[in-house]
Amino acid sequence: MTALDGATFSDVQFNRYIRDNLNECAPAKASAAGQYFVTDDVNSLAARAPGTAFISTSQTTTSTSYADLATVGPQVTVNCGQNALVFINCEVSHGTANTLASVSFAYSGATAGDASDAIRIMHDGVSAANSWRHSMSWRLADLNPGSHTFTLKYRVVSGTGTFARRELIVLPL
Repeated sequence: MTALDGATFSDVQFNRYIRDNLNECAPAKASAAGQYFVTDDVNSLAARAPGTAFISTSQTTTSTSYADLATVGPQVTVNCGQNALVFINCEVSHGTANTLASVSFAYSGATAGDASDAIRIMHDGVSAANSWRHSMSWRLADLNPGSHTFTLKYRVVSGTGTFARRELIVLPL
């Protein structure tokens, strides 16, 4: 429809050409506070909401393979497209000098992946019980669109690792 000077729109024309187009804009698509929008196809927007979780409790593990601590997580469930940005923050220490303690994440749902040394925070305790706060980010690609649950996992090479102020943030794309 082309607007002409002095011409009037009928209610049907207004609804078809103005109202219906405005309902396709991002503000009209938002269904909850804190959402952001990504393109999920040509000329198509999808609302996404970040997932965040924090556990302040300091806990330990002696597991040499990735495992949960006594308090599982942090853990978040988000609706993803084909990509997600994952951020990990954790205070890590080790009871033995020059021994590794690691934090990674596993994910399940529409796509699954195990915690891995390829995507981890790695703490090498230069001196015993020397605590550091570490952060990392990782972009996951080629996910199957749908619901995914992300969970932090922990391991050591030997001895006892301590993990506190554990935070997980996932931005689905």
